[in-house]
Amino acid sequence: MISVRRGDERYPGGEPDAGIESLHAFSFGRFYEPDNLRFGAVLACNEERLAPGAGFDEHPHSHTEIVTWVVEGELTHRDSAGRTTVVRPGDVQCLSAAAGVRHEERNESEDPLVFLQMWLSPVRPGGEPGYEIVRGIADSTPYAVRAAGALLHARRLARGERSAVPDAPAVYVHVVRGRVHLAEEELAPGDSARITAATGLELIAGEPAEVLLWELSAAG
Repeated sequence: MISVRRGDERYPGGEPDAGIESLHAFSFGRFYEPDNLRFGAVLACNEERLAPGAGFDEHPHSHTEIVTWVVEGELTHRDSAGRTTVVRPGDVQCLSAAAGVRHEERNESEDPLVFLQMWLSPVRPGGEPGYEIVRGIADSTPYAVRAAGALLHARRLARGERSAVPDAPAVYVHVVRGRVHLAEEELAPGDSARITAATGLELIAGEPAEVLLWELSAAG
């Protein structure tokens, strides 16, 4: 089964007057939708746009795996463990909040910043916070978020190129840029698909595209 959600159906958020614009694919904050709380381990898929100098001040998280993918620009991340990291396009950053961590995220460059932040529920709550960044992840090497039992696949496709969707109990697909065909559907930037118990599917790029796929152990 494939359920498609269009990018223009996402909930708008953020603080536009402070240079922060957000689009939420799942029920989030004041945008509560009881039938759209999660898909498998995925709790949130937020597109964030920060103007130069804008950002999220230090705030807490717990019991969440926070995965960040920069689309354009540079994201400066600081956390309560004393780390300062600059995340760029092609990098994958994962902050395991575990029993509790604080962090801030800012655009300290002179250029606009666009990034996706995806939250996943760990299989077991608690534990010690952790942090990892992988520079320039390759399409052929999925990134494992072991605490959530999930794999992140990044696909960068040329026009007409085909790419298999993982055969898994559940797969969450998000189109970052370009257009792709999935079964009978055409997906545009910001569109997503929630796939349950499907096999033999593939993406076909109608134009140069970048797509993120979460391979999940369950849809519930």
